[in-house]
Amino acid sequence: MNYSLIGKSIRESATLKLNATTAALRAKGEPVIHLGGGEPKSKAPLDAITNAAALLSTGEVRYTPADGIPALKQAIIQYTETFYGQQVAPENVIASGGAKQALMICLQAILNPGDEVIFPVPYWVSYPEMARLCGAIPVPVLPGDGSFNPVLADIEKSITVNTRAVIINSPNNPSGVMYSELFVADIVELCEKKNLFLIMDDIYHRLIFDGKKPISCYQYAKDMSEGSKLVVINGVSKQYAMTGFRLGWAVVNKNLRQIMTNIQAHQTSGPSVISQQAAVGALNGDQSGVESLRLTLENNRKVMLEQLNSLNGVKVTKPDGTFYCFADFNAFGKDSTKLALFLLEKVFVITVPGVEFGLDGFLRLSTCGSIKEIIEGIKRIKWALDPDAPSELYVEDHKLVRNWK
Repeated sequence: MNYSLIGKSIRESATLKLNATTAALRAKGEPVIHLGGGEPKSKAPLDAITNAAALLSTGEVRYTPADGIPALKQAIIQYTETFYGQQVAPENVIASGGAKQALMICLQAILNPGDEVIFPVPYWVSYPEMARLCGAIPVPVLPGDGSFNPVLADIEKSITVNTRAVIINSPNNPSGVMYSELFVADIVELCEKKNLFLIMDDIYHRLIFDGKKPISCYQYAKDMSEGSKLVVINGVSKQYAMTGFRLGWAVVNKNLRQIMTNIQAHQTSGPSVISQQAAVGALNGDQSGVESLRLTLENNRKVMLEQLNSLNGVKVTKPDGTFYCFADFNAFGKDSTKLALFLLEKVFVITVPGVEFGLDGFLRLSTCGSIKEIIEGIKRIKWALDPDAPSELYVEDHKLVRNWK
């Protein structure tokens, strides 16, 4: 059968596939440790649940404006002023079915076939596929200094006449690295100078550690007119542990917001009104849950680093935020997909291959789970990779036997 060229070019989401794999293995009773997950285990804020329940109790669950209900727009406006120091209008805000949709419709609104989109390596797995869905060309840029911190000169050298946009994700998924204030200032200046869209994927910007503070890209922008090409993407999924509500947003210039709204109106209409009301509750309500989650993740990071540093041959850069460690397992093989499958098959530990993020030989390990899961997961990985480990390992009521070299 004949299918579209774009459709055939899109790869399966590695992270969502792992979630499905985890569920299937657990349903079979296998003792799975999921170190590949990308969602916090804390519960959604009570204010979010209360708001959603109040709407449900009325039975009036209806369509909404394609770009979001007024109450949610006002909450996002207040959020932008509080955390970015920037005043925006309702006409600058669009709410979507998750930050992913907000980013996708933004790309659809600004890209033509053959346009190029630049983003640093390592990158979130969906960036290349989103560009391809628009008929555009993804341009991953590997830092020349071998670190996880993008180098402005490397990005500038990658700009061509076809470059349309740059995507920056800080703190970064998968590395957890938070880009410096100097880099943010420089990339804002570069994109304004080159007349490029700069898309700031800020979904983790409040989940940062060691006393660091979120960086506002707006304070470095010289052009805050309605001709600005600065785009800020955010949502409730990560900081409020509301992944299943699928509610995100974009703050953009008025003309871009209108085009994005037109696209979204034909794709999905407005986001679920239940999710929007929940987001209003989260944004306007008690914020202590965000800090509680941040502290939990900071402690989990400490445990993960201790465990990884005890594993000979593994190198890891200390994350500044998010809930991931991006560990270098090259000492055990350059093929990260093969290694991830080996760990899944032999010790029921799920990780995400680094090749999905643009760097083979690495594994992304999540700190979303409990400390017990982190310790147990790394213990199993260590047993699987250490040739001098005992021949048997007991996992719950399973006996694992080393039948490989």
